[in-house]
Amino acid sequence: MNPESLVAVIGGGPAGLMAAQTLADAGHTVHLFDAMPSIGRKFLLAGKGGLNLTHSENADAFAGRYGARRGAIEALLNDLGPDDLRQWAQGLGIETFVGSSGRVFPKDMKAAPLLRAWLQRLRRPAQGAGVQFHMRHRWTGWTTDNALRFDTPQGEVQVQARAVVLALGGGSWARLGSNGAWVPLLAARGVAVAPLLPSNCGFDVKGGWSEHFSSRFAGQPFKSVAIHFTNSMGVSFERKGEFVATASGVEGSLVYAVSSLLRDDIIRTGQATFQLDLLPDMTAERVLKEVMHPRGSRSLSSHLKSRLSIDGIKAALLHEVLSKEAFNDPLQLAAAIKSLPVTLQAARPIDEAISTAGGVLFEVLTPDLMLESLPGVFCAGEMLDWEAPTGGYLLQACFASGRRAGQGAVEFCRRLPR
Repeated sequence: MNPESLVAVIGGGPAGLMAAQTLADAGHTVHLFDAMPSIGRKFLLAGKGGLNLTHSENADAFAGRYGARRGAIEALLNDLGPDDLRQWAQGLGIETFVGSSGRVFPKDMKAAPLLRAWLQRLRRPAQGAGVQFHMRHRWTGWTTDNALRFDTPQGEVQVQARAVVLALGGGSWARLGSNGAWVPLLAARGVAVAPLLPSNCGFDVKGGWSEHFSSRFAGQPFKSVAIHFTNSMGVSFERKGEFVATASGVEGSLVYAVSSLLRDDIIRTGQATFQLDLLPDMTAERVLKEVMHPRGSRSLSSHLKSRLSIDGIKAALLHEVLSKEAFNDPLQLAAAIKSLPVTLQAARPIDEAISTAGGVLFEVLTPDLMLESLPGVFCAGEMLDWEAPTGGYLLQACFASGRRAGQGAVEFCRRLPR
């Protein structure tokens, strides 16, 4: 490996691969290192149920999905936005389509064909030397003379590079390579890193479910419900959707959408309570009218099922949360159907989360994503301090940050003496 021309990329996820492509397209000799036996393991698993590449909503709404880091991510999207990403995929022979929810998918819904086509392009580009891949190379930091250190099955390997792009992922799904082991390595070099936290995650309910509820309903979905939540800082969330009961709490798309607010409130106050509307398409007045409708000899459970279609997991949750007296009081029952309090006490462990919050602060990076304290070292992907909901926003920001870091490394190398 000739350090006079070598540029290193560490991490074989979307951000690292996009950085490698950007560098290779600019004529650099790129060596990509990854700790796992094969490339893109988390990317492939994320696409198992349908690879959600990006989203088709307007630019303002799209950028708003990144919350407090909107400005930083919006700047990256100027380099590689949703339309650019679809054109890039098309260049690999992968056609995309917009689903009914506005999400963008490959036509075959799979990640593997896209990854195969991408790797083929990286290994055998139209021009240049292509990207050389080094698997089972776990980065362990730097030597005293700033060579990169890797643990490999053959022992330690040291690599000198003109520039390096770190795309090491967050802290979730450690079995696929994202284990956050890079945090102390950068902290030891004085790099400011916000603690990694679970994002798009499930939660444990306070006190746990009863054995009756968890044994019968764990894994079952709450369909056509809505969550209302206002955190301790006065920020409100309201959305209709679906989520799932787990053995100890809740998870699923609707919960993930509000997970950052719930998680942060639990950190601040020790718990978070959201209000669950079991019948969001029905007014409170209509619910009360149906609950109070004469039921004759029918049981209350049969009455709720026939008048309001409340049975199964919805009825079970009412029994779980309400006292017997409240359940049998029409006014309290009707109010609970429209606003049932569910109190959470903890986010699930970070390794179970879809993604993570926290990471390298943008404040210690240049606009090109280079660490100000470590010239020639760039960061990209989920290891940066941002988070977003599912729906294509995670992958889009990883791709875009990989492009920016790759461009930054190209420019850095251009300024180096030859």
